Amino acid sequence: MAVATTFIVLLITYLNFPVKGVTVEGARMYPESQVTNEVPDNASLLTLNKNLLERKVESHPWVESAEVNENWNSGIVTVQVKERRPMLYAEVDGREIILSADGKELPGLGGADLDRMELDRDQVGEILDFANTLHDNGVRLESIDDVDAGGITATVSGRTVIFSRDVSEGQAEALKNIMPRHPDAQAFDLRSPDRVVVGAPAQGKAEARGNTQSEPRG
Repeated sequence: MAVATTFIVLLITYLNFPVKGVTVEGARMYPESQVTNEVPDNASLLTLNKNLLERKVESHPWVESAEVNENWNSGIVTVQVKERRPMLYAEVDGREIILSADGKELPGLGGADLDRMELDRDQVGEILDFANTLHDNGVRLESIDDVDAGGITATVSGRTVIFSRDVSEGQAEALKNIMPRHPDAQAFDLRSPDRVVVGAPAQGKAEARGNTQSEPRG
């Protein structure tokens, strides 16, 4: 009797609120068929485990985050995906690696135009520390463009940034605030402790200097 009652409840639930389709938005590298396979054919909006589905989607290396939303009128489930982007292509200890800004190793370049460079583990650690510091201050590291004895050149929010080890939280916050005020600057240099040096638009020398606690000053 209990089994029959349970079956009837599930049947009514499905008939009234069936999942009629699954769409994926924001995916370029993530295979949409994979999320479709995670939703059973007889799934109901009432019993769909959104958190579990989000975790399954986020387990894919290309996916940084996922959000599941249901449309109760249409019966369509939408999965909004935010994908990771490659920021470093390197050979480390004889092995090629491709890393995203959050340190996740990716299965390929995904169409990113990155040159391979030879690095050691310490240099990779510096890059990931820098990426984490930027992320904590609302700034995104897009790519590592060059590494030499003078420092590491990167693209940050579409701008050229030069850094070395031990970039502070204050420098990252100052960089976030300073970049919009200097749209023509060639580069922003973080190699001086607790300072952001702004490159001149044409002369290639310091146009303005700002400490991490105050407005840049000339």
